[in-house]
Amino acid sequence: MTDIEIAQNANLEVIDKIAKKVCINDEYIEQYGKYKAKVDLRIFNEIGKQANGKLILVTSINPTPLGEGKTTVSIGLTDGLNKIGKKAIAALREPSLGPVFGIKGGATGGGHSQVAPMEEINLHFTGDIHAITSANNLLSAIIDNHIYHGNELQFEKVTWKRCLDLNDRQLRVVDTGLSGEKNIVPREDGFDISVASEIMAVLCLSENLQDLKEKISGIIVGYNRNKQPIKVKDLNAEGALAVLLKDAIKPNLVQTIENNPCLIHGGPFANIAHGCNSIIATKMALKLGDYVITEAGFGADLGAEKFLDIKCRKANLKPDAVVCVATIKALKYHGGMPKEKIQDEDVDALVRGGKNIIKHIENLRDKFGLNVIVAINKYKTDTEKEIQALTKILNENNVDLSLCENWEKGGDGITDLAQKVVELCEKVSDFKYIYDLEDSIEAKIGKVCTEIYGAESVEYTEKALRNIELIKSFGYEKLPVCIAKTQYSFSDDAKNLECNEPFNIHVEDVALRTGAGFIVVLTGKIMTMPGLPKVPAAEKIDVDEFGNIVGIF
Repeated sequence: MTDIEIAQNANLEVIDKIAKKVCINDEYIEQYGKYKAKVDLRIFNEIGKQANGKLILVTSINPTPLGEGKTTVSIGLTDGLNKIGKKAIAALREPSLGPVFGIKGGATGGGHSQVAPMEEINLHFTGDIHAITSANNLLSAIIDNHIYHGNELQFEKVTWKRCLDLNDRQLRVVDTGLSGEKNIVPREDGFDISVASEIMAVLCLSENLQDLKEKISGIIVGYNRNKQPIKVKDLNAEGALAVLLKDAIKPNLVQTIENNPCLIHGGPFANIAHGCNSIIATKMALKLGDYVITEAGFGADLGAEKFLDIKCRKANLKPDAVVCVATIKALKYHGGMPKEKIQDEDVDALVRGGKNIIKHIENLRDKFGLNVIVAINKYKTDTEKEIQALTKILNENNVDLSLCENWEKGGDGITDLAQKVVELCEKVSDFKYIYDLEDSIEAKIGKVCTEIYGAESVEYTEKALRNIELIKSFGYEKLPVCIAKTQYSFSDDAKNLECNEPFNIHVEDVALRTGAGFIVVLTGKIMTMPGLPKVPAAEKIDVDEFGNIVGIF
């Protein structure tokens, strides 16, 4: 059966029964049908003083078109931990419609390790991303309306973009205000994908509704004629935006197809944003479960670095263990093996590609000081010779691994990893950040690029250097950096998979995100509004006469 068929045939439990498994009382549950619910933030008044569970971060090697199964392993590990008698809960990101209808597909796991209702989570879910899109675009409307009615704040440059939760390259740069009406001011604008909106980052990094309003009020939306920043609070817009987000700030409770609890909340991409689910959902899960499994987007060079240097720093969290996911197919691909031959045995390509996972492990273990285990998402095409070769590579680097068969067997196929993760959580770690907030902007960028990516140096455009000086002049130099880079390579070149030759990172622009509390660094050819592939996934998605959805994967 396909993923969607497996999910549709699962025996789901009503959501209030799932809530009771983690001791969420009915008064805190706001049901969205039979299988989805929001959890009221007032629950923290009851659980706030409870001890935290163990936090397990799931990350991966650099992704490939073959798929590595990071979310599948995260969900499987949740089921596996429950299988061995542990009280485990997942805290994951919400899928964006862009990838669902684009090239990546859905983000609810695969095979017998999925969260459900799969189609609803992948599509409109409980409306969180729609609320973020609406809040973002209401702010755009308020800005242009202010300019139309006299421009009292003296906008000279608007930096706030509109957004849409779909891949649409045609909207990257647009001209607006072309109706010819009296007093309307035409200007160049553009769209980001909703999951790259600063509103999404603010939602995910807020601790509560009041914190959300304060962060929104501090967002810079443009600059006046004296080159000084104009913020949301100058437009008196933070209250209206918070109204649109008052329900979206509440985490969503769903279940795995083995009926274990999962909080899904927030969904920033890791290549163009900070790549983690919300602080609220993570902290809620830590009070509700003895083990919390969360993930960071794309490879560890992007998602895990931002999880650790941005989210953990802001939320005062640290992982007790890290799982780095890989597949033998993906490692062979990183070793230069053509995609069309990836099913064939090739130990040499695997050994070459093994450098990718070793670099990620060294970063997580030696640079961040964390306890790491490798999870191999096993395929039937993996040969014993290849498994032995990978085991040898990892043993030589003092790294344990676990072969995971949860795609086929569900929680029963990942109990080995579950047991090893429990043991790993009891080991002492020496967690540290890659940079200090007191470092200069250039030093922070440099440390991530040289220590985590392995670059020789960083090159800046004149535009980027000007903006860095502007940020310094406003007094925001001490913010963390959020580097936007291709997910496919340690370099900023998506085609440079093996990174055999020395490379530099090219910083094209630097932008201030005062609401979210970080500095965005745009490298290489990264775009904040993706485009669709030649044959998008949308062409295979359909609904039958009974309303059943097909084609989502």
